[in-house]
Amino acid sequence: MPNTYCQLYVHYVFAVQNRMSLIRPEWKEHLYQYLNGIIVHQKNHLYAVKGVSNHLHILVSMNANQSPSDLMYYLKRCSSIWINNEKLVAGRFSWQDGFGAFSYGKSQISSLIQYIDNQEKHHCKQSFNDEYQQFLRLFEVDYNPKYLLKDIQ
Repeated sequence: MPNTYCQLYVHYVFAVQNRMSLIRPEWKEHLYQYLNGIIVHQKNHLYAVKGVSNHLHILVSMNANQSPSDLMYYLKRCSSIWINNEKLVAGRFSWQDGFGAFSYGKSQISSLIQYIDNQEKHHCKQSFNDEYQQFLRLFEVDYNPKYLLKDIQ
C-alpha cells in the first residue's frame, strides 16, 4: 500500500512538577493556544485542551509519523521554555516526568471533549490522584502505586 492512513485519538494527562498549582487563570488560555501551535506544528490535530492549576488534559488526533512520547517531549519542552521565558511563574517552571496516554474510538470523542472542557467543575469533586488512578484502572494499565505520582514536596 503506497499511502499511510491513520486515525488515532489519544487523551494525554500530565502534571506540573510536584503537582504544584502554578497554572494561573490569567495565562492558562495563552498556554492552551501555545500548546495548540506545537501540536499543529507537529502535524497533529487538537480536539480539546483544558486543565486546572496543577495538570492538563489534551485530546489529539495523532499523525502516523509521531509517537505519543515524541509529541509529549515537544509539548513539555517547548511549553516549559515559553512559560519560563515569559516569566509566568516565580522561579523555574517544569512539568513532572511521565504522562498518561489513553486511546479512544471516534464514537467516544464528543463525550471526552465534554469531559476535558469541564475539568474545573470535575475537580471540585475528585482529586487529580483519584482521577488518574481511575483512568489507569479503566484502561487496565498495570502500574505500581509507589511510582505512580511523585510525592509533593
